[in-house]
Amino acid sequence: MPLRHGMCLAIEPMLIAGGTDTYHTAPDGWTLRTNDATRAAHVEHTVAITTSGPRILTTRP
Repeated sequence: MPLRHGMCLAIEPMLIAGGTDTYHTAPDGWTLRTNDATRAAHVEHTVAITTSGPRILTTRP
């Protein structure tokens, strides 16, 4: 699907250190945990598509 003016999307990479890259959702329905208990990090940016290009909405001022 081509990105068009007015669209917003979330980019959510997850980095997992070592081990396998498998994970599961914890019983709280929100938390993600690696299956082998290795350290991981998750970040998210919300990006708006504007007529002048993409605009990251979640950056710090």
